[in-house]
Amino acid sequence: MRIFYCVLILLFCMSVFPANTTEVFDQKESVTRQDILRGSITPERAWWDVSHYTLQLNVNPKEQTISGINTITYRVLSEKKRLQIELQAPMVLHKALQNKQELAIEKDGYSYFISLNETHEIGSEHQVVLYFSGKPHVAKKAPWDGGITWSKDDNNIDFIASSNQGIGASIWWPNKDHAYDEPDLGVDIIVEVPEHLVNVSNGRLFSVDHNKTSKTKTYHWQVKNPINNYGININIGDYVHFGEQYQGENGLLDMDYWVLKDNLTKAKTQFKEAKRTIEALEYWFGPYPFYQDSYKLVEAPYLGMEHQSSVTYGNGYQNGYLGRDLSGMGPGMLFDFIIVHETGHEWFANNITNVDVADMWIHESFTNYSESLFLEYHFDKATAYKYIRGLRVNIHNKSPIIGQYNANKTGSGDMYYKGSNMLHTIRQIVDNDIQWREILRGLNKVFYHQTVTTQQVEEYIIKQAEKDLSKVFDQYLRNTDIPMLEYAVIDKNMKVRWGNVVDGFNMPVRLFIDGKATWLSPTNQWTSIELPKMSAKIKVDPNFYISTLNITGH
Repeated sequence: MRIFYCVLILLFCMSVFPANTTEVFDQKESVTRQDILRGSITPERAWWDVSHYTLQLNVNPKEQTISGINTITYRVLSEKKRLQIELQAPMVLHKALQNKQELAIEKDGYSYFISLNETHEIGSEHQVVLYFSGKPHVAKKAPWDGGITWSKDDNNIDFIASSNQGIGASIWWPNKDHAYDEPDLGVDIIVEVPEHLVNVSNGRLFSVDHNKTSKTKTYHWQVKNPINNYGININIGDYVHFGEQYQGENGLLDMDYWVLKDNLTKAKTQFKEAKRTIEALEYWFGPYPFYQDSYKLVEAPYLGMEHQSSVTYGNGYQNGYLGRDLSGMGPGMLFDFIIVHETGHEWFANNITNVDVADMWIHESFTNYSESLFLEYHFDKATAYKYIRGLRVNIHNKSPIIGQYNANKTGSGDMYYKGSNMLHTIRQIVDNDIQWREILRGLNKVFYHQTVTTQQVEEYIIKQAEKDLSKVFDQYLRNTDIPMLEYAVIDKNMKVRWGNVVDGFNMPVRLFIDGKATWLSPTNQWTSIELPKMSAKIKVDPNFYISTLNITGH
């Protein structure tokens, strides 16, 4: 009886004092002038639209230098005479030409402002030719800090690669280094390397020229589709090639594999995972977005990255993440993490690209989620769900997933595991697997080859789900607290509310009461439901990424 009255007093107190409601966290970091120049759509960027890059490079492994010419073809959107590009030190932009006339250049940090000699007519197309060279930043821990990796293979042959997702493509070549503007007509990548080496880049191999005088070879690769700057890459080494074709949703997809000679046998076994990955992700996300440019898996001297149509691989020809299961639950050893994850980025990052890096969750949350979808397609739902729930151990909840806009600031690393668990939670709310698959495929169809904002993605999912998920997105993307489902049971009465939530949070949640699925729609105010009997067994569906607090203890 004493416990009963204590519970009544507690419930009275809880009904008088409001639940712990949190505000959407507004992340503010220190922002430099360079951050603003790099991270915002400045007037010197807004007036011109990139149509095409022709990137000509000479890579000198001995000196660890790169020199080259980037010809930028652009279309005029408004009448301006000054354009902005980026090239990070120690690389140097030597000159810029237009119509064979040298243009004035003003340097501000690693941003270069190029003054044109005349104003162009709106709608017209022009070119500016940039000459550059230097010793690019060396990646110390690729791909995380980014730069160029200059290494040797086991036979002491040069093994070189670029990786620059965070630091930016301007770490080794001059470009309009902002995610919002991709070259609509693709890029030509022309790379000269020593005769004994091979260069593999994005798209399809157009030609290989042997330069007898200089004892070099020039590889010409062509990308026909729009491509994000950080996805453009070089991979140089003692490569051999094998390949296959996959009968996909849009016809025959050429799948090419470039690996070090000594690893050919291992690669022919492990890379069977690539076709299985395309099969699973086409089912969930729709057709592979770059049939015209093919699909490649390229061995690299670092873990791997999502370079468009030139996915890099360094996972040691083993399942898991460097041989371990990130979920700690077992299913993570059923697939090669790098093949599945980095290939998943072909849909989210390369097909659909964030406008601002603050919205990088669009890349990483969906792609992390694709690992679970791969497991569901090739194994079963229970295995997939076990994997994604296991990933929660890697979530920190210290800062929001969305970063700071117009400042070249990404959000927290929780964009991976928390972001994927947010999507998994939304799937439970939708409660219709056919509808959920249509939403995922619809995203890749509606935003095909586009740059997008968080708002666009949120609005699309909300419209297609026919559910108001706005507060769910606020809670998981812009806040650090995990919703807490608080409840108390007295006899046949259950009181329930949300705690640790943003104002207006009303996410429905599925409970099992004596094994029977029951949907509740709590708010941050106490509501009551009648239970079917005394001492009913209550279990919250673990597929919702929430915490729970049973105040009564049963």
